[in-house]
Amino acid sequence: MNGPIVSIARELGFEGNSLLEGLVVSIFIGGAFVGSIGSGSLVDKFGCRRTFQIATIPLILGAIFSAQAQSLDNFISGRFLVGLGLGVTTVLVPVYISEVAPTKYRGSLGTLCQIGTCIGIIVSLFLGIPAEKDPHWWRMMLYIASVPGFILTFGMHFAVDSPRWLYKVGRLDDAKDVIWDLWGKTEVDKSIENFQSVSAKDCTDSESSWLDLLKEPQSKVAFIGGTLFVLQQFAGINGVLYFSSLTFQEVGITTSALASLFVGLANFAGALFALYLIEKEGRQRLLIGSYLGMVREIDRTYYFDLKLKLYKTHLRMEKAETNLDKFGNAAASMFLVVYSLSAPVDEQLSHNLSILGILMYIFTFAIGAGPVTGVIIPELSSTRARGKIMSFCFSVHWVCNFLVGLFFLELVDKLGTAPVYATFGGVSLLSALFAKYFIVETKGRSLEEIEMSLNPKFPTKGC
Repeated sequence: MNGPIVSIARELGFEGNSLLEGLVVSIFIGGAFVGSIGSGSLVDKFGCRRTFQIATIPLILGAIFSAQAQSLDNFISGRFLVGLGLGVTTVLVPVYISEVAPTKYRGSLGTLCQIGTCIGIIVSLFLGIPAEKDPHWWRMMLYIASVPGFILTFGMHFAVDSPRWLYKVGRLDDAKDVIWDLWGKTEVDKSIENFQSVSAKDCTDSESSWLDLLKEPQSKVAFIGGTLFVLQQFAGINGVLYFSSLTFQEVGITTSALASLFVGLANFAGALFALYLIEKEGRQRLLIGSYLGMVREIDRTYYFDLKLKLYKTHLRMEKAETNLDKFGNAAASMFLVVYSLSAPVDEQLSHNLSILGILMYIFTFAIGAGPVTGVIIPELSSTRARGKIMSFCFSVHWVCNFLVGLFFLELVDKLGTAPVYATFGGVSLLSALFAKYFIVETKGRSLEEIEMSLNPKFPTKGC
């Protein structure tokens, strides 16, 4: 919406009203919050496959309603419907992938979600280019936005249900057939035995409730997942992504489309690295390295600034290189931007360092903090409560997403870009510490192995 919002505001009669423009852009977050809350119950009852198809209804209708809107009320209603469907699907994707993927490929397949998001962002940027010349192009953009919903509805007709959900609802033979098709004949007996072990030791009914999130180990997983999303959002990623063009303007790049394209490509490149690294390095290590990398790029700005000052005063630059090794990595990206914006150095050098810091921040985020958060939460969750835990965690995500979008520009106006980005760097450091002490490594372990290891107090006798 950042590109065509001007044309939409002019045609629907709210041009110049910043409050209404902000409402149009962000109303879908309200819908996404509602959708994420409701998705857990839908998944428990219908399974991921059917819930995907249900979620496409508001996605398709919302896009078409928005495209045909002749008033602000109609447009906002359409945007809310899109958000409603989006809220459901953002919960479904990581849950579905975690439950159908073979253990050794689960992390890599989960990372495909991040890659798909990056591709979608880049495609939307190209679709928005004609809007700069054609004031009515936004309607065509929204019609095009309904197409993925039709594709998803049709595609899920040929997909399979999660074998874990099938077993949970008593469809044992169907679960065996899906395991045979997805994981191979040799995995059927072993997987069913694991399902039975977890089910036998969990003496409660198969239907989960929201009150389960107050009990161990679900409460711990919900706390970890919710905190990961709070830290992820307040580390600043969506502030940078939403308003990258404004940030780039401060450092000399005035073409918003070009700035957004750089951001999209950096995000995509990081996600490709994550696809390879997540099974090689593990979730915890990649998460810590990613957040430290976001810090490091900020430090790198300080590093180049320090080298410039040392050069001007004829001091030895080797000393600066030694000092650089003491810094960490994502928070470093933010501190790089901070020093390039605030330090009294050559203007062109400052611009270049700021751009480098922002792009490296996004790159390092996409390597770990982005994909790993969505991968590890369903891995830590129990089969019985996975849908509700993910619903809770993503509702936290959407609330934080909304707050960042609401206050980011105001804080930049009042405090300046450098202090805000320094705060992002500090949160990234805190996130790395949280991952170090609270995240359990899940690489190479089945979901049942993880669940039983997190809940050693399961009763060993029948109920």
